[in-house]
Amino acid sequence: MSQIIEAVGLVKHYGEVVALDGLDLAVEEGTILGMLGPNGAGKTTAVSILTTLLHPDSGSAMVAGADVLAEPGKVRKLIGLSGQFAAVDEHLTGYENLEMIGRLYHLGKGPARSRARELLERFDLTVAADRPAKTYSGGMRRRLDLAGALVAESPILFLDEPTTGLDPRSRVELWEIIRDLVGRGTTLLLTTQYLEEADLLADQILVIDRGNAIARGTATELKDTFGGDRIEVTLADEAQAGRAADILARLAVGDIQREDGDLRIIVPITGGASTLTQALRALDSGQIELRDVQLRRPTLDDVFLSITGHHADEPAALEEMAS
Repeated sequence: MSQIIEAVGLVKHYGEVVALDGLDLAVEEGTILGMLGPNGAGKTTAVSILTTLLHPDSGSAMVAGADVLAEPGKVRKLIGLSGQFAAVDEHLTGYENLEMIGRLYHLGKGPARSRARELLERFDLTVAADRPAKTYSGGMRRRLDLAGALVAESPILFLDEPTTGLDPRSRVELWEIIRDLVGRGTTLLLTTQYLEEADLLADQILVIDRGNAIARGTATELKDTFGGDRIEVTLADEAQAGRAADILARLAVGDIQREDGDLRIIVPITGGASTLTQALRALDSGQIELRDVQLRRPTLDDVFLSITGHHADEPAALEEMAS
């Protein structure tokens, strides 16, 4: 596959604040790149540059062969954008919002109306098509905003935290729409702070923190690279936590995480099940009583914590200033 989006060395400062610090990224045609990071990591700044809304201080970017800085008009004809907050006119109906966007894209009166009706049906908004957008739920407004980004049938779509603030059901509905878009050939750059979202949707994941790319790969590759399986035990008697920790320390990679009667260790990548067996035998020999035990694969949150030292849902020190 060819790279349809590519950025090299993007740098952006806001005074003394460094939003991007030499960011590189690439997206292959017909795939989803999930840009994962906490608030303030630089995700929105990167999207703003790639969609011609913001100029970098240095670096370069290409979208479908067009230079973002030298040919912004050409880039805009090739992309659709859905930002963090639904960009709809709440006083217009759902139909009027989409028809207006079609007119702005110079589709013509008839095609703009036809495209609006088509997208309302596709996004399950037909029943609410003639209601003012201000009467829509959060999930409906998000779907309408995404429909607006698709009016021109752009081959490349940028979604900046599209499910922020949505309830679980609305998030799942949007995930289904996103999968369908890519199945139809759309290339998608998705920013998110939701680990589950990146894990479920993205073909490739770029983890960024404080304006830097700190890891990249598939979800499986990242999990395999930055930590093996986790063994988690809950003790029947918290007073035995010290002895249990000493026993588990012999099998662990790195430090033991301990909270009251709950202990968690990382085990070698290739030794999950066998290490669990060893752990249970050793704890039994030490007469450590357990209330619960489980072996699980690392999550992307574990990966993020391993790389950065903080969880992905903890805001970075920098505030996102391009939003």
